[in-house]
Amino acid sequence: MKTMLDWLPALAFVAAYLVYDIYVATAVLIAALFLSVAVHRARTGEWHKMNTIAALVALVLGGTTLWVHDPMFIKLKPTVVYAVFAAGLAGSHFIGEKPLMARIPPTMIDLPEWLWARINAAWAVFFLLCAIVNVPIALYLPEATWVMIKTFGFTGASFLFLLGHLPFVAPYLPKEEPSA
Repeated sequence: MKTMLDWLPALAFVAAYLVYDIYVATAVLIAALFLSVAVHRARTGEWHKMNTIAALVALVLGGTTLWVHDPMFIKLKPTVVYAVFAAGLAGSHFIGEKPLMARIPPTMIDLPEWLWARINAAWAVFFLLCAIVNVPIALYLPEATWVMIKTFGFTGASFLFLLGHLPFVAPYLPKEEPSA
């Protein structure tokens, strides 16, 4: 259910873009992000921090896109969101007891602190690169190309980057006991 909630805004954005235009898609994205945040909050009692940040940035930049009728503001939303994530991850090395990634509940995965620090730094750099790469894509490529890269390209890059962690994390994953 959580994965569906995470994908819903992006898929709704693409669908609205393909059927209508960037302005309808922007309004749909804003509504879908806030719906996703509300459903997560209702189900868990907690705020989904990443989606809440994305919803607030979409409200400001998407609202500006709708108000001034200029798609460039919504096109820069990924840059702002990725930059906020990069800054948060990088800043967590200096603020708090441990980096943000190390704050994942140990029931999910238990890694040594040095590895958490490296993974956290790697994700900070990755998000910073995504923020930077989005700018020329938003400025110079056709709008339809940007929509597809924003939705599927950055998601695919994130998945591949996550897979790249497996060799480093695999030794710490729980081992299944062979059945007798």
